[in-house]
Amino acid sequence: MKNVIVVCLVLMTLQVSAQGKKWVELFDGKSLNNWKINESPVSFRVENGSIIIEGPRGHLFYDGPVGDHNFKDFEVQATVMTFPGSNSGLYVCTDFLPVGFPSVGYEVQVNNSHTDWRRTASLYNIVDTSERFVKDEEWFDLNVTVKGNRIVTKINGVTVVDYTQPESPLRSKGQEQRLIKAGTIALQAHDPKSKVAYKSIKVRSL
Repeated sequence: MKNVIVVCLVLMTLQVSAQGKKWVELFDGKSLNNWKINESPVSFRVENGSIIIEGPRGHLFYDGPVGDHNFKDFEVQATVMTFPGSNSGLYVCTDFLPVGFPSVGYEVQVNNSHTDWRRTASLYNIVDTSERFVKDEEWFDLNVTVKGNRIVTKINGVTVVDYTQPESPLRSKGQEQRLIKAGTIALQAHDPKSKVAYKSIKVRSL
């Protein structure tokens, strides 16, 4: 009898652990509920089940109940499509700000053909790559794992950046807050000529 109880407890523990690691979708496919725009609301719309980002500079911050929009030791995966000449970004470990580019946390680049040479999955201005792994007008999965002092970015399961933040990282002026911390997720509208679609943004705790 004791053995049966022990087995049941182990199974329950494993089940709870597994539930804690389930993917949770942050975008309902219909609206921008639980998301907060800091500027240029015209740059963000929902169309055919996707968030379409097109227009002047602005940022869309997750502001909903999942994780109380304050993620630490987590994984986020976005399903993305870029269009020719477009530029965007997926911010992690960031905070809402009313105007401007987020200064807190890290930007994971979304750019397959923009004039900026830093390509998709670069950890912007920290660990950059000029290699293009995917083409415009094709859906791809962009995955970012943040655990402890380490960030890993992947495109369609292939690792692009594996960065361990040093104890006292050197940062240029204006980038002092490019650090791993508990924070939210944001999507970037970079410029009026850029168009990018996100049809899924999901997270899971680690």
